Amino acid sequence: MYIWLHYKLLFKQVVMSKNIVGRAQEIKVLTTALSSHRSELVAVYGRRRIGKTHLVREFFGDKIKFSFNGIEVGDRADQIENFMIKLNEFTNDLYENEAPKTWLAAFSLLKKYLKTIKETKTKKIIFIDEFPWADSPKSKFLPAFENFWNDYCTTRRDLVVVVCGSAASYMVKKIIRNKGGLHNRITQRIELQPFTLHETDAFFKYKNNPVEEYDLLKMYMAFGGVAEYLEHVNTGESSVQAIDRLCFSDGGFLINEYEDVFNSLYGQNSYHELIIHVLAADRKKGMTRIDLLKKTNISTGGQFSKSLEELMLSGFVLEYDSYKENSKTTLYRICDEFCLFHLQFMIPFKGSKWTSVYQKQEYRTWCGYAFETICLKHIHEIKKGLNCDQIESKNYTWSSSKAQIDLVVDRDDGVVNLCEIKYYNGDYELDASDLKKLRNRETQFREVKEPKKGLKTAVITTWGVKQNQYSQTIVRNIVTMKSLFVQV
Repeated sequence: MYIWLHYKLLFKQVVMSKNIVGRAQEIKVLTTALSSHRSELVAVYGRRRIGKTHLVREFFGDKIKFSFNGIEVGDRADQIENFMIKLNEFTNDLYENEAPKTWLAAFSLLKKYLKTIKETKTKKIIFIDEFPWADSPKSKFLPAFENFWNDYCTTRRDLVVVVCGSAASYMVKKIIRNKGGLHNRITQRIELQPFTLHETDAFFKYKNNPVEEYDLLKMYMAFGGVAEYLEHVNTGESSVQAIDRLCFSDGGFLINEYEDVFNSLYGQNSYHELIIHVLAADRKKGMTRIDLLKKTNISTGGQFSKSLEELMLSGFVLEYDSYKENSKTTLYRICDEFCLFHLQFMIPFKGSKWTSVYQKQEYRTWCGYAFETICLKHIHEIKKGLNCDQIESKNYTWSSSKAQIDLVVDRDDGVVNLCEIKYYNGDYELDASDLKKLRNRETQFREVKEPKKGLKTAVITTWGVKQNQYSQTIVRNIVTMKSLFVQV
């Protein structure tokens, strides 16, 4: 009976969520919170403009019985005043004459309002958006919220409290890993990621603005899967037109976005931008922590580690495994497409037209790196394209003094895919030098790293590989950009 009710609720919620593109796993999490036998505390976090608020509001709809949005720059009095304005909107000015001085008193009034709503099997939603902003210095907002959850919400079974924030480091450290009153209290968590290529394609189709895959890939290289950026692409625009209008034209929506993102998340004069600038300047194959410290000229103190961790938590920097011969190390690279695009083109070519910039050699070189980063973020789609998505594997990059491999899929079934990643405007055509290079990679990898497993060279490229004597000799798998658009 319970299972039937659960799936009935899931079906109803999917119907209610028709304005949500993709986000299948996130919808499952929120549906679980709605159908549980207890009150739920849900944490939602992810980078700015990723679609967190849209997801929560569209999914829960009129089940939201109170919502409040922290003010980006506001002291305790400002935040409490805003809280009371929202509370009065939901209670028809029930507390118009009350002006609490503390957050404990403010949450007490929220409790008083919720007690007027009869407890039933239907869940009621309390939504606190941009939670970190509300927790202004010395405001004691977090302890008051902890008290609200522990003292009241847990006594009911029909509440879902959703806390949301763009400052991912705050959400993880102060909420998810809380050592105080919220320790182990989070019942569900959603780390909202940018759209995949599949979801981006679905998003444009939802807007009745279908974009051909190759052009969509080029948009993705500049904007990433950030929903709000994609929202501003006009119907019928090519990637060149959209990038030119949003990033290079006067008043373009993304002209000041880079500065706004870093100022809103980390403030000015922090190490975050310095780390990003160093990674952007030396982006060939990622950087080790030691190299980052040298290039940034930052001491090994905690501030560097804190900044790097916050960049990873916010989705700006990717941490991944790499092998130098048999020695495993960790590399870091920018994985936020827009940040890299801003530093690579919007700053040095400010005042130019993208219609001329994209024809330069700098753009063609950058495309290779951007495509490789996208592939590293779509590893599940690549494994599906290699027909090994049901097999456990370790994925890493590899290099020695004599060879370098963009991506290694080291499978538990005794096979290793050595992947060459190539961004190409047409079919990639191998010649004699390419064959020699790929054979050497197989030889070096077998001698140095993995002598026992079977090796299969794969090419991951945009359009495909032209069949000739060289490709037929060595290429065992071909993964095209179409595979990156597949739903997994």
